[in-house]
Amino acid sequence: MSSAEFRAHGRQVVDWIADYLETIETRPVRAQVAPGDIAAQLPGHPPEQPEPFAAVLADLDRIVLPGITHWQHPRHFAYFPANSSGPAILGELLSAGLGVQGMLWITSPACTELETVVVDWLAELMDLPARFRSAGAGGGVIQDSASSANLVALLAALQRASAGAVTAGGIQRRHTVYVSSQTHSSMEKAARIAGVGADNVRVVGVDPVTQAMDPTHLRRLIEADVEAGALPTMVCATVGTTATTAIDPVGEIGPVCREFGIWLHVDAAYAGVAAICSELRWINDGVAGYADSYCTDPHKWLLTNFDCTAFWVADRAELTGALSVLPEYLRNQASESGTVLDYRDWQVPLGRRFRALKLWAVIRWYGAAGLRSHIRGHVGLAQEFASWVAADPRFEIVTPHPLSLVCFRPLWTELPVDAANQATMSLLEELNASGELFLTHCSMNGVVALRLAIGAPSTEHRHVEQAWRAIQAALPPT
Repeated sequence: MSSAEFRAHGRQVVDWIADYLETIETRPVRAQVAPGDIAAQLPGHPPEQPEPFAAVLADLDRIVLPGITHWQHPRHFAYFPANSSGPAILGELLSAGLGVQGMLWITSPACTELETVVVDWLAELMDLPARFRSAGAGGGVIQDSASSANLVALLAALQRASAGAVTAGGIQRRHTVYVSSQTHSSMEKAARIAGVGADNVRVVGVDPVTQAMDPTHLRRLIEADVEAGALPTMVCATVGTTATTAIDPVGEIGPVCREFGIWLHVDAAYAGVAAICSELRWINDGVAGYADSYCTDPHKWLLTNFDCTAFWVADRAELTGALSVLPEYLRNQASESGTVLDYRDWQVPLGRRFRALKLWAVIRWYGAAGLRSHIRGHVGLAQEFASWVAADPRFEIVTPHPLSLVCFRPLWTELPVDAANQATMSLLEELNASGELFLTHCSMNGVVALRLAIGAPSTEHRHVEQAWRAIQAALPPT
């Protein structure tokens, strides 16, 4: 593709994206296709001869777009948001155009140093503790996802708990990891990958109302494991759990971890960026005093398209000690001087993309004030939605809702629990099949509830109103 062709088709692609975002509201939120529909329209073999780019764009409209669930749709209330924005898309384009492989400082100094500064910026915006900044022993890095952040946190915890023995000789004794019943499943996967084993992941009980981890139960589990000869290695506290945005009491969990010498990782994938707003910084109470590592996802609620997870450690030597492998072909004077960061040592893969460009573009375009307005607007919409639910006697709110997620359920007063749960799931499928909105569900204390997560950049008051009217209308008459 020549420069002239690239310019012409590049303009077409930018126009296509702009048109898509402008008209997204007219589309059904969830893809209206059956399994295999998209594959059936694609050729069984790759083309032998070149095809014009216009044909690619035509098939994008004809084949691909009908199979897209529109995550940027203003009535996409499922899962947690996967934000995107104009500056983030352009930052991603610049990253693709530069084609940087930023595994070492020397392979593109700007890739490393911009990332260091931007992640420090984010730590400042969120008022994270100074020990997570790059000026000290700790620092931050951009991972592809919170799942990867949770895995490398566990690897660092194993490195510290074993005094480096795991890195050299593998796991020689039983290590245990502590999560709550609401912790993201990526922690169990991390334990499997790291060799800890799923059987050594302890599930801590939660408060039946708040769904937050019970520090007293955590202590009992740790004491039992110590007595049995295991080595308690890591506790994962969550700030904003996937199901309900429960917030574990880090300030109470931290002292337990410190007493037993256990690494405390805080997974704030969805909720952490809310701390940009001063009135929401309480979600991180206890982090400053006790957390060894912390992660949050700008690609969920901070207008930065996937993938972009910010991950910080208080002592980067424990992380790099677990992950650094230095073959001869990577040796260079800058790395050996000890004056630069090589982010290959902060992650599982060797190669890494220039993800910092899109976060840099977002922070500069919106500024701190714009980012706070974005978060506050969604929190306000969620609180208003919750007030509508609370005012309708046919529904109840099932958990606290301090941020932009509301969990609620219809009151099937004449039905036993199992039948009521099935009725709720049927209602959910009916709503989602309509294409007007997209919700997901959760289960707490054996009761199924609906989740409405507000987070799309284009979501306005009227979209939440439309969703509520659809939910009310779908409920069978009493």
